[in-house]
Amino acid sequence: MEVRSSVRRAGKTVIRKIAVLSLSVLVVSGCESATPLFDVQAVAAGTASLAPFFDESSGLGRDAAVRSRPARGGLQQGDTPGLYGGTEEAAVCDVERLKRYLTDPRNDRKARAWAEALDLSTAGIPAYLDRLTPVLLRHDTLVRNHDYKKGKAVPFNALLQAGIAILVDEQGLPAVKCSCGNPLRPFEGDKSRISVTFDDGNEKWKGYDRSEVVVVRPASRKLERIALVDVEDPGRGVERPVGTSGEEDSAFDTRRRRAVPQLTGTTFGEASRRLAGRGLAVAHEGQDLPPDGARVTGSDPAAGAELRFGAYVTLSVVEGAGGGASSGEGSTPPGPGSSRATDDSRSPSAPSTAPSSASAPRSSPSSPPSSPSSARPSSPPASSSGPAGSERPASPGPTSPPPPPDNGSTPPPKDGSAPPPSSDPGSGTGSPPSGPAEPPPGTTASSPPPAGPGTGGTPPQATGTSASSPPAATTAPATGAPAESTPAVGPRRTRE
Repeated sequence: MEVRSSVRRAGKTVIRKIAVLSLSVLVVSGCESATPLFDVQAVAAGTASLAPFFDESSGLGRDAAVRSRPARGGLQQGDTPGLYGGTEEAAVCDVERLKRYLTDPRNDRKARAWAEALDLSTAGIPAYLDRLTPVLLRHDTLVRNHDYKKGKAVPFNALLQAGIAILVDEQGLPAVKCSCGNPLRPFEGDKSRISVTFDDGNEKWKGYDRSEVVVVRPASRKLERIALVDVEDPGRGVERPVGTSGEEDSAFDTRRRRAVPQLTGTTFGEASRRLAGRGLAVAHEGQDLPPDGARVTGSDPAAGAELRFGAYVTLSVVEGAGGGASSGEGSTPPGPGSSRATDDSRSPSAPSTAPSSASAPRSSPSSPPSSPSSARPSSPPASSSGPAGSERPASPGPTSPPPPPDNGSTPPPKDGSAPPPSSDPGSGTGSPPSGPAEPPPGTTASSPPPAGPGTGGTPPQATGTSASSPPAATTAPATGAPAESTPAVGPRRTRE
């Protein structure tokens, strides 16, 4: 009896274990089905596409032999110094030839499919191509590629090998694969859950590491120049104006040390631009890049540390801590014709001299620059947005009687006592000027225009306040056109 009881108990225990194991398998399989893998097709450098928009042998582009380099975190902004490479030799992309192909009436069907993949009109193709910049990939990069099949652009996730020549747009996003003209869009999946297939001649290349692939997110502002690294001589940097093919490149030394600027208290977007202006890359420990408006609480290495070109500086941020413009986006990139930038500070790669207000950006006709003397912000500007030392001491007003009330402002009391200071945000208090732009790597920036009266600023209008009320302490006349009038388009491409 005892033996039978022991066998019965052992049998029940085995049954319980089997039931628990089966339940665990069901739970795990359910989780896996909820988060499927992203199928990705490997695209090796120098390998012809099976369904290209244009013949690979037509000379549209030439790939190079480049060993992929690891990147901190995988997610990289389009203005990351050294994200892309260049070469001293002839241009790696023949943009003018691609333009001729896409505007040839015989290729009208291809042109319509090509433009649709990039959310463009066929009439906008030439201007769009003029704003693209040829570069070489320095990292194995995930993109949304497109084949041309049966008159349509067929999208698929692709892993482009380092060394492939591409065109990037004004925010540093991959836009076109040079050798075949296939349009590219940002990869929108989870890079940690990819299944890469190596076939059709695209064999697994030496040095491939799935954990080191890169996904590019748009820079917070449209770029004017892109800082590249010579793939044949890493000690030589190349600064390439956006929209040019190499004829206007300037060289700089990537081995020169660059000091980490003071970033604590700035927004993530501003800190990223300051670092890019110094030739340093930004890193963040989170799974995705924080919004531009997140406040920076520290950097590693700290301010003052000297690093080589392209070295990473890890930022600690607090989201929702107030202040600063936020793009409001996390990981979803915008289309080719849009910009996620919303703040007013200039890009560190922009010239230090503010352009005339008459030169509005061509790509943003719906957002005309506002007049500094007539704009009324919805809330008073924060005094911390200006550079250190930009505040002016308050001085007592004149002893003459105050002017009559203007535009419905509150008149002074009849008993002669001074009324409280006006809270109208449009009373002439403007935003303090932004700090000077960081000089681009390897170049010398021109001296910024002096700030102060007589430099183009508009004096504040009278508001009917008492003469004893001191003027706003943070008001500083603007030194030129508002930042949003910065031209969005780089230098024109030299036609062959």
